[in-house]
Amino acid sequence: MAYDLDLADRIRELVAGEHGVVEQQMFGGLAFLINGNMSVSASGRGGLLVRVNPDDAAALIDDVSVRPMVMGGREMHGWLHVEAADAELEPWVARGVAYARSLPAKTKRRRR
Repeated sequence: MAYDLDLADRIRELVAGEHGVVEQQMFGGLAFLINGNMSVSASGRGGLLVRVNPDDAAALIDDVSVRPMVMGGREMHGWLHVEAADAELEPWVARGVAYARSLPAKTKRRRR
């Protein structure tokens, strides 16, 4: 499944005023990076992937519309899969952006 273009547009509108945003296709979806750190993504599996503080993740999971992200059979700590149809998008995007912004900026690697 390709990512939801409408969802990507809605995310794009919400991060439009943020400094340091870069869009990048990753894992079959469209990720929005803040200073090189992934914040949210329109998932290629449907829905929204949101990066959160791993210490806060368990309290946000409801096992209905918010679940841990699983990749390759492994739970990815600090990443949540949110059903886009059930989500109020703005608070989730804001949460992902805030967490990504709290991380050290990544610098581009030089190729040799």
